[in-house]
Amino acid sequence: MSRNDKPIRLTVLGSSGGCPGPGNPASGYLIQHEATTIWCDAGSGTFMALMDHVDPDDVDAIVVSHVHTDHCADLVAFYGYMAYGPSGTIPVPVYLPPNTVEPIASFVRAEGEHVFFMTMDFNEVGAGDEVTIGSIAVRFAETNHPVPTVASRYEAGGRSVAYSGDTGPGGGYPGLLQGCTAALCEATIQGPRHDQTYPYHLTAGEAGTVAADAGVERLILTHLSPTLDPRTSIEEATATFGSVPDLAVPGATYEI
Repeated sequence: MSRNDKPIRLTVLGSSGGCPGPGNPASGYLIQHEATTIWCDAGSGTFMALMDHVDPDDVDAIVVSHVHTDHCADLVAFYGYMAYGPSGTIPVPVYLPPNTVEPIASFVRAEGEHVFFMTMDFNEVGAGDEVTIGSIAVRFAETNHPVPTVASRYEAGGRSVAYSGDTGPGGGYPGLLQGCTAALCEATIQGPRHDQTYPYHLTAGEAGTVAADAGVERLILTHLSPTLDPRTSIEEATATFGSVPDLAVPGATYEI
C-alpha cells in the first residue's frame, strides 16, 4: 500500500446520545491518518476511553461540534491532564463553533491568562472554513441544531469521512457529505417523522436517506439514546440507505 493509499482510521470512543450509557460514553471519536491524531467531540466519559487507545500527549488537535455536554464536557478532563499531569506539547489546537469558548471556560472560571487558555488554543470555525491538521484536511459546515453546531469532514489519502455532529433535517451536513467515502451520522430518533417529532435531530431513516443521496460507500450510525434498541435503528436506516449500516460501537475501529 502506498503512502497515499493509507486509510483513515475512525475509532469510536463513545456514541451514546444525550448522556453516557452503560459501557458507552457520550459522543467521541479518534480520527487518524499516518501520524496524525484528531479527537472529534469530547463527550462525557470519552477522555477515559481515549487513554485506552492513545497517549493524550499525542493528540494533535480537537474538534468540538457544539457545547452540549455530551459533546464537550471532557475538554475539562483533558485540560486537567495536560495542565497538571505529564503533559505533551501545549497549547493543543481546538476547533469549535462561534461563541462557544466562554461557556466551556466558565466551568473552570477561566479568564484572562488562566492556564486553561495556555493548555488549549481555541479557534472558532463556521460554514466553509477549512484547516489542515497534519496529513488530514478538515472542512466544516453549520448544522440545524438549537446551539451553534458544526459538522466536519476529514480527508486524507483520497478517502474521506464526514461527521454530522447533531443536526435535524436540512443544514449544511448533506452538502458536506457529497463525494465522501463514509458518513458518521447521528440517528437519534426512531420511527417516521411527524408534527411532534423533535426538529433538531435525525431519525434513523433520515440518516439513511442523507447517506444514500450523497452516494457514500459506508454509513455508520451514532448518537443513539441508551433507551433505544439499536436493532430498530439499523432496520430503519437499512430501508432508506439500501444496505445494512454499521453501528458506532465503543472501542470499534473502522478503516475508511
